[in-house]
Amino acid sequence: MSVTDGLLDPSRPDDLGLERAPGTETATIFRPGPDDDRFAHGVVLMPFKGRLYAQWQSSVKDEDGADTHVVFAHSDDALEWSAPQPLAATMDAGIRTSGGWWTDGETLVAYINQWPDQADGPVQGVTMFRSSTDGEDWTELAPVTDHQGNAVAGVFEQDPRALPGGRILSAFHEQPGLLVAPWYTDDPLGTSGWTRSKIQRLDHDDPTISREIEPSWFLRPDGAVVMIFRDQAGTFRKLASVSTDNGETWSTPALTTVPDSRTKQSAGNLPDGTVFLAGNPVENKARFPLALLLSDDGQVFDRAWLLRAGGDDMQPLRYEGKYKRPSYSYPKSVVWGDHLYVAYATNKEDVEFTRVPLEALGD
Repeated sequence: MSVTDGLLDPSRPDDLGLERAPGTETATIFRPGPDDDRFAHGVVLMPFKGRLYAQWQSSVKDEDGADTHVVFAHSDDALEWSAPQPLAATMDAGIRTSGGWWTDGETLVAYINQWPDQADGPVQGVTMFRSSTDGEDWTELAPVTDHQGNAVAGVFEQDPRALPGGRILSAFHEQPGLLVAPWYTDDPLGTSGWTRSKIQRLDHDDPTISREIEPSWFLRPDGAVVMIFRDQAGTFRKLASVSTDNGETWSTPALTTVPDSRTKQSAGNLPDGTVFLAGNPVENKARFPLALLLSDDGQVFDRAWLLRAGGDDMQPLRYEGKYKRPSYSYPKSVVWGDHLYVAYATNKEDVEFTRVPLEALGD
């Protein structure tokens, strides 16, 4: 994987020299006031029965503070949003964070990552879920299970997607610690039947966390699946692994030349098959600008659009908190109707999305 030379201009750090596609719009789902939860992270969108749902982790002030819990909101038109509603309450001894969504069209599944307090040893957790047929009444929390009926000992990445045949692919960060691996299931609801794929990870000097973390994936025109990862080794490049057997086995991840600010990202395919990468394609820890890279073959990314810029385009950080800084953090994407939506937290406090007309991305 590579980016065409000259496509991104690092001498212009606020926008990389990119322009917005025609019709690009940004909207705010939730903007906290001084008496609200003022930390937000891990925003994920999902269409369900004519509505758009947003899920994120929420706390009063700090990232992964003891009060961290999961909330959601919904909208009929993506512009007017309900107030945040509880989805998974604060734990007595631990925290809950957003794990994303899945739906088979009839049932909406909310994944919840549950992180019990650890007296000692590495940070680690498990994946729970709640489901609803109307987006209002929810089942009780239950564990996501593997093909043997056991709870999966890991936390879920927020980007499950289905192959053309219906198989769902994603990844878990497994215990002990956060050791990533692709997993797949043929359960249409994505709550059971998960099977660990075969992959040989790269060596890493920290045994409690893999070098590869926080992946997303896309489908190439030749039928191969490409999973991309954040690189904890600090190269500021994406890692990539390839599967040619519907996600059952994967190549050892390789270092690409695609820039990445070492953060969570989102990838996928537009309805016409075009491959997209949404993220912060810079060679440092700045989580701006937010941009969209496009490719016809999933190997050379030769087109790019600006979603959000630094500088005047970014509203000021209003409230202090642990790990908060000017940023467009942890984008996740979904196609709904005639738009590609990319959701994120601005400054880890404002819950927002930017959407682009699919027609504009075909230009």
